[in-house]
Parts: sequence; C-alpha cells; structure tokens
Amino acid sequence: MTTSLRGWQLSCIDTALEHFTSTPHFFCQATPGAGKTRMAAELASRMLKQDRIDLVMCFAPSCQVVEGFRSTFADVLGRRLDGQIGAVGTAFTYQAMEYRDEGFWQLLDDYRVLVVFDEIHHCAGHDPLLSNAWGQQILHRIQDRAAFTLALSGTPWRSDDRAIVLARYSTPEGHLICDYRYGLKEAIADAVCRSPRIVLLDNQKVKLTEEMGPESTVRMFPSIAKLLGESPVTYEELLRHDDVINRLLDLGCSKLNELRQIKPDAAGLVVATDIEHAHQIAQALELRGGGCCIVTNKTPDAQQVINAFRQSSSRWIVAVGMISEGTDIPRLQVCCYLSRIRTELHYRQVLGRVLRRTGESDGQAWLFMLAEPTLQCMAERVADDLPEDLAVLNEVQMPASTSGSTPSSIEAADNINNLDDSIGYGKEQPIEAATTNIISLEGFAVEPGYQVSFSQYYRQQLLACF
Repeated sequence: MTTSLRGWQLSCIDTALEHFTSTPHFFCQATPGAGKTRMAAELASRMLKQDRIDLVMCFAPSCQVVEGFRSTFADVLGRRLDGQIGAVGTAFTYQAMEYRDEGFWQLLDDYRVLVVFDEIHHCAGHDPLLSNAWGQQILHRIQDRAAFTLALSGTPWRSDDRAIVLARYSTPEGHLICDYRYGLKEAIADAVCRSPRIVLLDNQKVKLTEEMGPESTVRMFPSIAKLLGESPVTYEELLRHDDVINRLLDLGCSKLNELRQIKPDAAGLVVATDIEHAHQIAQALELRGGGCCIVTNKTPDAQQVINAFRQSSSRWIVAVGMISEGTDIPRLQVCCYLSRIRTELHYRQVLGRVLRRTGESDGQAWLFMLAEPTLQCMAERVADDLPEDLAVLNEVQMPASTSGSTPSSIEAADNINNLDDSIGYGKEQPIEAATTNIISLEGFAVEPGYQVSFSQYYRQQLLACF
C-alpha cells in the first residue's frame, strides 16, 4: 500500500508504541471514517519490525469488517491474515471466538501476539457476572494472555450502560478513558472526513382520517412530531408510507445528481427497515432511473455484492443490516435514513458511512431523514461528537439469573451478518403485531382504521453541523 499515513494515524501509532512500553492495553477512539483499520495495520507492521510481536489476531463484529481487516493488513504487511500456513495472523468475528479450541488459544501462550479488537463497544464487562458472551471470551481467553491488545471504536459507548471490556473509567465520575482520541471536528479540520449536512423533512399539514364504520373524523397536525406524539401513528408506519419514501428519495436523488456533476462516481445509501421495505424503496428508486442494488442478510454472496458496488459507478445501494458499521465504501456521499432503529450508536455508525473523504472535491456528506424527535436530538448532538451522557458508565445490577453465557441479540446477529436489526441492545423493541387501531397507509383498508395523508406544505431544516 503506497498511500501515506494521515497525521492522526502517525500520532496514534507513536502514542501506542510508547504506551506499550509500560502497559499492554491501548484504547483508541477515532470517529467513523477516520481510518482506524489502516492505523492498526501500520502499528502491527512497526511492532513486527521492532521484534515486539510474532503474530497478529483481529476480531470484529461482522464478516464484512473481518474481510476488510484481512485485505488492509495483507496490503500493509505484505503477508496474509487468513490463519493459513505462511500467514502473519488471523481475523475472525467475535461470534467465532467461542468456537476456537484450546489449541488456537495456546498461540497466545506460545507466541507474542498483538490482538486487535474492532468496534470493541460490542463487548461488555469487567467481570464475568456483568459481561456479555463476547466480553466473557475476551476476559477468559485473551486479557491476561495476549502480549498486547489494541481496542478500537468509533462510537465508544453502549446503550445498556454496561462497561466496555478492557476499557478504563475515571473514578468516581465514570468517564471513559481513551488512550488516544480523534474526534469528528478534528477529522473535518484535517480534511480526513466530510462535513455532515443533515436535512430533516417535516410536514406542516398532516391529515389523519379516522374511519369508524360509516362515519369518519379528521384531525390535522402541524408537524410529524405532533402526529407521532398525539395519534396512534407509529414511526415505522410513516417510513413505509409511499409519500414519505418518495419525498426523501427525491431529496436524496436531487443532491446525488448535483454531486455527480463534480464527482461522477458519487453514490447513495438507503438504510431500510426490513427486506420488504428495501424492495419497496428499490422500486421507487428504479422509477427515478439509474437503478440500484439491494443487499440484506438474505442476499446470496452479500459481500461480493458490496464489493462490486464499491468498485462500480452505480448510483444507489439499499441495505438492511449490511452497511451500518465498519463497511468501507468511500464513494458513498448521500444517505437516506429509513431505518426504524433510533439509537445513538446505530445512527452515528450509519452517518459514518458517508463521512469518509476521498479528495478535495467531496467535502460534504448529506443525510436525509424524517423530523422524528429522537433522531432530531441525535442530529443536533452530532456537533458534540461524543455525547457526555453516553460516554459515562452507569453501574447496573444484573438479575441474579444472568449467566452471561448466552449470546445477546447483537452477538447472535453476527451469524447472519445482520447488525442493523439488533444493534439497539434492547432499547428498541421488536415491532409488535398490529392491534385493532391499525394505520391504513394508502390503500390498506382496515376497519376500524386510520388514513394518513400529507399536504404539499413540506419544510426542510438543514443542520450544518460543522
């Protein structure tokens, strides 16, 4: 690999090498899109050349990210990271840790191994009773056996307030202590990341018609927030409304057309809620010309589809759980957020997919979404980069029956490469079956039911966060 290192990468490597002279654990928080994988590979290269390590092990939350690690490390080190004869090391998902036999873990005793953990926030626990399954594996198998560990995260907090494994926290405040931190503000100033432009779509005259037998009542709402707060309409139902989809896609397509005048291969990402929703969105995109591809956990050879899109000049990719974290497609510059998930962790990881800068002509990233109150608060906090309320460890008492041996939903999801639907860590409950009060969205007649329609009084709020 011939590209030069960025300033923050050089600084972080120097800091880590010095840090490793006195302690074996190093925690780096760098904003999504900053280039953590490349930094980790270069650090490993320096340590190999300095004869401080013999092997490298990498663990990541999904198969796509693991493949990215193998590719980047092979380019930088000039040796494979596939665990085969002649390789410099290996890379696995966190889910795969429990399936390694003792012979594998014996490598940590027989050799000086640098273990790299990508998106370490998926692994919880300082002790076995408060750890999740992945955290337990790290504590039991790796913590006291690896020569060195490098923990990486772009969003270093957990929605369940449990401690991140191997992390340190201040006393008594409980603030996460990072050995190196590189925030979004610094990344934008250094021209490493694009400046986010977040557009919130609202409507000033939302009409809700309640049909009760032969009679009907009509209510008007001055905003989407009022509709969601004062009616039976849910956020997910709005995401499936044809008018909402069309309006958001119109904004996204218009901006992408504008950007492609300057950068012809610029591309867009739509984050969908489920497979059916993805096909609904894809159909709407195809009507606008240019075509698109869909990638979900059910897509055959999903990684190949992503790789092909990465190398192509196609306009749009619609994803369910496949391009939310760690996936590197630098030409993505526009995103339409139509996911039902409303956690800060997931939201920022998705935003990170369009922040990776490739040159001087792509200084802005665009994210389009509904003006839903929770998402709006998250958007307004992007300028803060790392929200203090989420970067603080709050002690929690787990039920006595919690053994920690059963993978959580986020861990089990790795088997199907579907982080998108489970990354809420329990805060986002599954959508329940519809009750008697069903929202009827354009043509789905249910009695009793409701119908939502939007006027032409749309408004857009632009949050230029930097």
